[in-house]
Amino acid sequence: MAGDNRKMSRVAFAILLLALLGGCIAADVAGTAIDVAKVPVRIVSAGVDAATTSQSEADERRGRELRKAEEARGREARKLEERCRKGRPLPNDVCPAR
Repeated sequence: MAGDNRKMSRVAFAILLLALLGGCIAADVAGTAIDVAKVPVRIVSAGVDAATTSQSEADERRGRELRKAEEARGREARKLEERCRKGRPLPNDVCPAR
């Protein structure tokens, strides 16, 4: 009889353990299925983000272009001033009268 009780308690423990772990396994499987389903959506949204430009990104780009153009004009103005100061203007330079 003691052997039967021990065997029954082992079976009950195994059933209880399977029941408790079954929920974890089902949750893991469901979580993995959801993650797999999200992958195509994430890929498509990343492609759309890469292909489109938001208004703020366009504004930032335009600001960079304007700053670069302003810097280039400043460099050219300094070069012109230096050429005129040294008395070696280019044919198309308009130097102020001294």
